[in-house]
Amino acid sequence: MLNTVLTGTATDRPPLLIAHGLFGSARNWGVIAKRLSDTRQVISVDMRNHGDSPWDDRHRYADMAQDLAAVIAAHAGRADVLGHSMGGKAAMMLALTDAQRVNRLVVADIAPTAYGHSQSHLIAAMRRVDPAQIEKRSDAEAILAKDVPEPGVRAFLLQSLDARAGRWRLNFDVLEAEMPHIVGWPEVDASTDIPTLFLTGADSDYVSRASRPEIKRLFPAARFAGIPGAGHWLHAEKPREFEAAVRAFLDA
Repeated sequence: MLNTVLTGTATDRPPLLIAHGLFGSARNWGVIAKRLSDTRQVISVDMRNHGDSPWDDRHRYADMAQDLAAVIAAHAGRADVLGHSMGGKAAMMLALTDAQRVNRLVVADIAPTAYGHSQSHLIAAMRRVDPAQIEKRSDAEAILAKDVPEPGVRAFLLQSLDARAGRWRLNFDVLEAEMPHIVGWPEVDASTDIPTLFLTGADSDYVSRASRPEIKRLFPAARFAGIPGAGHWLHAEKPREFEAAVRAFLDA
C-alpha cells in the first residue's frame, strides 16, 4: 500500500485524500493538509515510485487509481479526493472507474487529455546529482542550476533528495520509461456525476478552453475556477487562495 501521512483526526465528515503530482510527495502538501484538517482527517499519500511508497515497474493511471482506492478502503471507505497534475489524472481515473470511493473531487491544474511536453529532462538533471557526493543541500542545488534555471523548480525537486540516506526518493528508471503514459491519458468509456471542481492557475496553460468539452463529457457536473496570479504549482504559489477555493467547494 502507498505510504500515507495522516493529519488531524477522523470526524463524521469524509476524509480528504491528497494525491501529489510528478516528482512530488506527501510532504509537499503539509501546510495545506494541516489547514484543511481542522474539520476532517486529511490523508496525504506518496504515489507509487515516489517518496516512501513501493516502487513498481508500471506507472499508469489505472494502476495509480487502484492504489488510491486501496488507501481509501483501508480508512473510511469513501473520501473527498484532491489531486494535482499527475495526481489529478489518477484521481479522475479513480472517480471514473471506482466512483463509490469518491464523494467530491478536486482536480488541480490538469485535464483528462494527453500533453505534448515530457518531463524527462528533469529526470536527466536529477540523475546528474549523485547523493553520495553531496555534503550539503547547496551543493545539489548548484549542480541542478546548470540544467534547471528556475529556483522554485529546483527547490521542489530537491525535496525528493534524501541526502542523509544517500538516495533520491524517486524511481527514475520507471518514471522515465513510463513517461509517455504519465503525460498521456488513456481512452475511458465512462462518465460520472460526482461533483467535481477543476481548479486552475490563471497563468497556467495546462487546462485550456478546448479541453472543456471532454471534461464535461466525462464529468457532467464539473465546475471551473481559476486562481489569479498562479501558475501550474498553484497550491505552492497561492496557498491561502487555493485552500479557500478547495474548502468552499468541499463545504458546499
